Amino acid sequence: MKLKVWWLSNLVWLIIFSILSFIIFIRKVDGAGTIQTPATKIVAFIVLAFFFIFIVLIQLVLLLFVNPRK
Repeated sequence: MKLKVWWLSNLVWLIIFSILSFIIFIRKVDGAGTIQTPATKIVAFIVLAFFFIFIVLIQLVLLLFVNPRK
């Protein structure tokens, strides 16, 4: 049961990442009113990717505790 919750949470994170990535690449103006150029879109995506890499590392550590080796 614990592993199902782990996979479900990973699926939710993947959906969130996909939606935010899509929003970053289709928006013309960000929340501050700045016009988005391709360079600023890439920078925003890199920041988002670093955040999600951090989340993936936490998920992997949780996997070690949820599914201990026998």
